Amino acid sequence: MNRLRSLAAATFGRRALAALLYAVIAFPLALVGFVLVLVGLVVGGALSVTTLGLWLIAGTVRGAMALGTVQRGLARGLLGVEIEDPAPPGGAGVLGWRRAVLGERVGWRAVACALATPFTAVLGLAAILVGYVYGVLFTLHPLLKHLNYRTLHHPDGSVSRVSLEFFGHQVDSWPRWLIPVAAGLLLLAVAPDLLRHALTPHRLLLTALLGPSAADRRIRALEETRAHAVEDAAATLRRIERDLHDGTQARLVGLAMHLTVIRELVTVGADGERVLAVVDTARGNATQAIVDLRHLVKGIHPPVLDEGLPAALATLAADCALSVDVTTDIRARPTPAVESIAYFCAAELLANATKHSGADAATVTVTAHDGLLRLRVADDGGGAAVIGAGSGLTGLLARVRTVDGTLTCDSPAGGPTVVTVELPCA
Repeated sequence: MNRLRSLAAATFGRRALAALLYAVIAFPLALVGFVLVLVGLVVGGALSVTTLGLWLIAGTVRGAMALGTVQRGLARGLLGVEIEDPAPPGGAGVLGWRRAVLGERVGWRAVACALATPFTAVLGLAAILVGYVYGVLFTLHPLLKHLNYRTLHHPDGSVSRVSLEFFGHQVDSWPRWLIPVAAGLLLLAVAPDLLRHALTPHRLLLTALLGPSAADRRIRALEETRAHAVEDAAATLRRIERDLHDGTQARLVGLAMHLTVIRELVTVGADGERVLAVVDTARGNATQAIVDLRHLVKGIHPPVLDEGLPAALATLAADCALSVDVTTDIRARPTPAVESIAYFCAAELLANATKHSGADAATVTVTAHDGLLRLRVADDGGGAAVIGAGSGLTGLLARVRTVDGTLTCDSPAGGPTVVTVELPCA
């Protein structure tokens, strides 16, 4: 009984019924879109010598894009397939809109999808017919046997009634009813998988033609990384300005005031100890200003990086509160920008491990082969680190993307946490 319940839950569960509903809707929708788009293109092509033909083709392309929007929504709602919306065609004014619709690839990709989807959506209907329809009919054969009889008229005028046959054998008695029932249960058991595999070509077609193309994704990624680079540069400039204004500038102003006081004291012949006290205060301000400037420069570009990334990471590990093991295998030195990003990523990840993970030890592994620098930072902390939700990993991801790098985080609850950064060496 439990097995029957499991079979019913798998075959007629929410996900299975959602896929079933999608397959039932997808083919009629694709067929209607195929007819309308084909007719619009043919008629518009015939009238293309006139302005009306161009407007009709543009309207057909726009209709194909609207059909693609509906198909993306159905795939998202019923199949859970996320297809990113492509960038809509631009163009100012009516003529600009028509020029954009006819000239940009996104519209013609939607047209190609509208003309091809009936041939992939029909596979889902075939899977429903084989898996669900025949599965139900065979399973319910003992109850529906009176509907399965057919009448045969013989040459001598006699009439006989024949029941359902399997490979030439009639199944009109109780033991033989087990054959269609078993076949029906088997079909129902494999129906969800059969439908999923049958819809795979359709899903791949929608993803390939209704989502952004590879060039569009590349352009969008470049726009995002450029925006992040500009924001990062602006934030760095604001931080430098704030540090100079609140720290170094104030100390230099104090140094100038103390020098003025010293000059006045010397001019009036003040006591030597009083003059030396002011001199000591001025020297302390000058020393602290130098420290602030060094710290500021280190935040822009650590001087230890001039000796190479291995030396910089070794110094970073020595200053860390955790026990850090550093392993490097760098055959060709990366560019200074890539070294700087890798260094700051390692520093931020070690700082996160120290403050938030409760780790006792960490390992830093850096390799640079075949034009790719790979930084791997692992700790034995509590895990549960995620990219996003305002975490520091989001900022690191934005930083590495400025040079077409990637950042991945594997941090199950309970640990360990492993963050991998991949950067192009050039």
